[in-house]
Amino acid sequence: MAKELAFVMINPYTIAKSRTGGVIARYVARTDLRLASARMFGPSAELVREYAALVRRNLHTRGSEHENLVPDYILKAYAPDPATGRPRRVMLLLFEGEDAVDKIWSVTGSATLKSGSGETVRDTYGDYVLDEQNRVCYFEPAVLAGPTREQVASTLRLWARFSARDGGMIASAGDVDRGDRTEQTLVLIKPDNFRFPSGRAGNIIDLLSVSGLRIVAVKKVRMTIAQAEDFYAPVRQSLRNKFAQRCGGRVSEALQREFGFRVPDDAVRAACEQIAPAFADDQFEKIVEFMTGYRPSSCTPDERRFVGREECLALVYAGPDAVAKIRAIVGQTDPRQARPGSVRREFGRDVMVNAAHASDSPDNARREMEIIRVAEDRIPEWVTMYYGGVMSRLRVMSMHLPGARREFVRRIKARWSPVKEPAEA
Repeated sequence: MAKELAFVMINPYTIAKSRTGGVIARYVARTDLRLASARMFGPSAELVREYAALVRRNLHTRGSEHENLVPDYILKAYAPDPATGRPRRVMLLLFEGEDAVDKIWSVTGSATLKSGSGETVRDTYGDYVLDEQNRVCYFEPAVLAGPTREQVASTLRLWARFSARDGGMIASAGDVDRGDRTEQTLVLIKPDNFRFPSGRAGNIIDLLSVSGLRIVAVKKVRMTIAQAEDFYAPVRQSLRNKFAQRCGGRVSEALQREFGFRVPDDAVRAACEQIAPAFADDQFEKIVEFMTGYRPSSCTPDERRFVGREECLALVYAGPDAVAKIRAIVGQTDPRQARPGSVRREFGRDVMVNAAHASDSPDNARREMEIIRVAEDRIPEWVTMYYGGVMSRLRVMSMHLPGARREFVRRIKARWSPVKEPAEA
């Protein structure tokens, strides 16, 4: 069965109530689908009107008997605040895999919460309240999804058209603090959380919600080697300093054990200073390999621009004292030293495989966000790859494989070039 692309939109109310992590955990853990892309939107009035009209036109198709309240809900819940004009936050998630549309629709559940058992996302996070006359007095479907491939395609084409204008960094949303102490900070949920389908990434987001901060941007990231080297550049000098300062005892013990006498402290310090750069370089390579899937020393300059194999989820949090609040919840670098209940204590393994990265200052947050281009718009590319023409799909794919076309042509020529017969003696 061929792969499909499906979507989930996390509604403004669900995001405002900090249920985002729980929703993401459900979809990733209960399907075998890959979370392919994510983007925050602040839908404009124009996008909201077009989307509501599109959903209304599709009410005759599968699942419509449970969805007849959705168009009016979109007009009310997704539109900018009528009093302030400030947008509301909607998170668009794209899932990729076999039978993706049906799987997402099944986990989403009915808008009328017919099972009532917590079996689906809407059963757990949505509300459908009737009065004594069986009239709907409160309706909150928690998330929106598409029941058919045709509806998914039409919906994603619409949102892709508005993605550059209405998506990205939604720091102006009505529920985002804009006071003097407001900061933005970056969290990277690391590759160890995406090695197999699990609720880990969503559960980490759920822990971070204790901060009371708002998510204003989100992006699925596959770093290139060049990006990872820039991102972690400050770590290299730090590794050198730490080795020189903290490893003297271990070096002294090793030398004494090997040679049978106590090496003078001055000689140990000199040895540490000589070893520190090599140690730092080796550890730095391991960090880059963990984040990208490739060792920098084994790659050519061109290959450093290739998109890595490993995946992260980047989130930007905004609010008062955001940097300190997030770092306190993430915990110390070494999970063994992190406090109970922190992200790294709960989900980390060691100082490298420690579940999440958090910026250590507003300036570093800005630097890191720029390196990974956290507001970059990848939605149209994904929509084109699945719902565009053949040539458009090939063009998009080649954009993310530097030199791929040139290499493909070279190999074809090498394979089919006529072999010259050796000259007769």
